[in-house]
Amino acid sequence: MNKQRALIIIKPDGVQRGLIGKIVSRFEQVGLKTIGLKFDWASKERIVALYPETEAWFKKVGERTLTNYAKKGLDAKKVFGTDDAIQIGRTIKKWLTDYLQESPLFIMALEGYECIEICRKLSGNTIPVLANPGTIRGDFSHDTIDLANEQNRPLRNVFHASDTVEDGEKEIKVWFKPEELFNYELAGEKFMFNV
Repeated sequence: MNKQRALIIIKPDGVQRGLIGKIVSRFEQVGLKTIGLKFDWASKERIVALYPETEAWFKKVGERTLTNYAKKGLDAKKVFGTDDAIQIGRTIKKWLTDYLQESPLFIMALEGYECIEICRKLSGNTIPVLANPGTIRGDFSHDTIDLANEQNRPLRNVFHASDTVEDGEKEIKVWFKPEELFNYELAGEKFMFNV
């Protein structure tokens, strides 16, 4: 079994609310290793690299919004001026780009066995109001898609976590140079993994 790597970005709402230490401790407590850290302002280019500029990504985000609106009997056209999923996704991407430049971001590269799955489990649903208690989003946010859209902003869901092994590797390369990543042994590794 190979170790995996994931990127965690504590977003402006998490930074401005002073949640950095509480969020970092959740990942440390389960034995994931921090291999890179930085506190930095995000450039537009890095944000675009984090959230793709593809029709598929825009469509996925737009369809999620349309589905949520339909469940609640709301008219997406009133907020977005369209019911085209791709156009809605483009609008949300602009809001997200602006939002991630509101304050510095706390950026962390993690490593561990099944790192992606552990990060996703700890994270909770990306829609905070749907995240279970005990997850990071469930404990630190309760934002909803319809409230965010009504206020012309993205969800404030505290942080980003890599979705897949491939995304983790790609995202870490966007935010960290190779010399900014560290290879070392945690004291607990020999007890947890018999290394």
